[in-house]
Amino acid sequence: MVLDLVVIGTAITLGPLHNTAFILLLFSRRGVRQGLAFLLSWLANLVAVIAVVVLLTGGRPPERHSTPSTAAIVAKLVIGLALVLYGAYRHRRPPRPHGPSRWTARVDNASPATAAGLAWLLQPWGLVAAGAATVVDADLSTLSDWLVLAGYCLLATLSLIVMELYVVRAPAAADARLNALRSRLGRHQEQLVVALSLAVGAWLTARSVYQLVA
Repeated sequence: MVLDLVVIGTAITLGPLHNTAFILLLFSRRGVRQGLAFLLSWLANLVAVIAVVVLLTGGRPPERHSTPSTAAIVAKLVIGLALVLYGAYRHRRPPRPHGPSRWTARVDNASPATAAGLAWLLQPWGLVAAGAATVVDADLSTLSDWLVLAGYCLLATLSLIVMELYVVRAPAAADARLNALRSRLGRHQEQLVVALSLAVGAWLTARSVYQLVA
């Protein structure tokens, strides 16, 4: 469980789309407040998904090779295959011309409520679903699994936390560096989406097949 959540959490935090939108929010009007609303909503979404899974499992992992355990593994297998296919589709799709971000005009005058809703919209729900299928194995009677779940949520939010703190502590330096990062993300968005989809998809597929036959 731990290694799967590290892979999934890392892929979530590196996603180019939500990071680009977050940088735009940070440098909009009332940017720090907007960024905080986005960050807290993002984190709350992750926690809510985990809470639903824990309520369904009672905080106890299903027995190995039981129906619930097998169903969770199959769900991860399906998500993994879907990510591989999606990555292959994006790789084969004709390149689109790079231009000004479509988010620029939308976020400049956004309210905190809009920023919070944007976090929900931009959540990579396929990866979040893979995380949920993995959390089925959490045993909340142990402190270690509580720490693992907390670490997963923080890892999946890490890029947002770092950028928010950077803007608060050094706004002038953050302006130049984060806008340069946004430009790079825009230029390489397709490559990043393809790489993350294929890498995580292959990982989930291989792990799920191994767990099914082991």
